[in-house]
Amino acid sequence: MKTIQMTAFILATAFVAPVFAQTATPNIDKRQARQQERIAKGISNGELTAKESANLEKREAKIEANKEAAAADGVVTKQERAKLEHQENVASKRIYTKKHNARKVEASQ
Repeated sequence: MKTIQMTAFILATAFVAPVFAQTATPNIDKRQARQQERIAKGISNGELTAKESANLEKREAKIEANKEAAAADGVVTKQERAKLEHQENVASKRIYTKKHNARKVEASQ
């Protein structure tokens, strides 16, 4: 009886595990987290204005929505991953540009 249960468990996990692997986007998730940290640092040290940070946050939310849409059918294809990575590249460049422009938030005292 235990052998049958163990075999059933192994077969069930063999079919379920690949589904999770196909929708996982660990590199994109890590990159999103790093970019959120960059935005937060820019806000805290005054490199980003409120308008700039809102714009960057909106961009990150759009990328997150695109990632969820890509995973909705159960598979994130190579093309979808490439598109998400391209969007992250564009967002990264925008973060850099906004943080290094002449606009600074003056510290109120």
